[in-house]
Amino acid sequence: MTLLLDAKRDSDLQHAISLLRAGELVAVPTETVYGLAADARQPAAVSGIFAAKQRPANHPLIVHLGHIAQLEEWVTQVPDVALALANHFWPGPLTLVLPKATWVDPIVTGGRDTLALRIPAHPALRELLQRGNLAVAAPSANPHKGLSPTSAAQVMACMQGKLAAVLDGGDCTVGIESTIVDLTSAEPRVLRAGPITASTLADFLGSPVHHPQQHNVAVPGNMQVHYRPRTRLKLKTSAEVQLDPGYRVARLLLSEPQDPVSVGFALTRLMPQDKPAYARLLYRALHEADQLGAKEIWVELPPTSEDWADVQDRLGRAASS
Repeated sequence: MTLLLDAKRDSDLQHAISLLRAGELVAVPTETVYGLAADARQPAAVSGIFAAKQRPANHPLIVHLGHIAQLEEWVTQVPDVALALANHFWPGPLTLVLPKATWVDPIVTGGRDTLALRIPAHPALRELLQRGNLAVAAPSANPHKGLSPTSAAQVMACMQGKLAAVLDGGDCTVGIESTIVDLTSAEPRVLRAGPITASTLADFLGSPVHHPQQHNVAVPGNMQVHYRPRTRLKLKTSAEVQLDPGYRVARLLLSEPQDPVSVGFALTRLMPQDKPAYARLLYRALHEADQLGAKEIWVELPPTSEDWADVQDRLGRAASS
């Protein structure tokens, strides 16, 4: 049985800490998506994440810290650029990839000699990490390649019985996974698009930040098929998404619907044109559309500007087959 705990209740927060210390899995809220957490210092507990998600063992995890000072424990060195980014963007949706400390178990890193770390901005998770003196490995709390959850209810719907508890901290305020930046080479590289763009990072650092369109570095989310609902997802132009398909379709639009209500549309959701608001609602809308028994989900293509790169990335992978 999976417990549903309330992050606002002190006794429930303490219970979540006790479960993690005991080697159990607990879904926790972050500002990005809900994470399936295990004590990162316990390899047996971390292995449970892979079993629960059916995730390949060579796919690295992100370790969530409570304090910047913990960096020195988990990596061999903290370069100046890492410390500058951490001090400016943490807590927040930025993950840094650095050479791992020798003691860190390969189960956490997918067998690699690098480690991905960040400090999350959700107040309940930060309180849990700091009060419990914990660091947790926590990929998204959903089956492998599935839609990331942005609410406790979504976690319960897809993972109940596979973990000890879900800590309900409300809906995620960012709603899309963190930016991942590799700091192991001379020039920082964005390995996963996220809410913090390469241009934002470059402006802060005053030096270039590379953002390759394709790379073969194993990081969370770097799979051709990922973030996928059970219902087939298709990306459509603003003209195509207005056409009556003749079968049941759920639509996520950026432009106003031009057609009368049609029995073919199981759902028509007008999404925000503001990028942060769109990202915050994207997975919630896809989860809703996925429950309707429609033949397909149609999503109007988002803008191609850099600030929409993370949305483009997630939708592109969700539509892959």
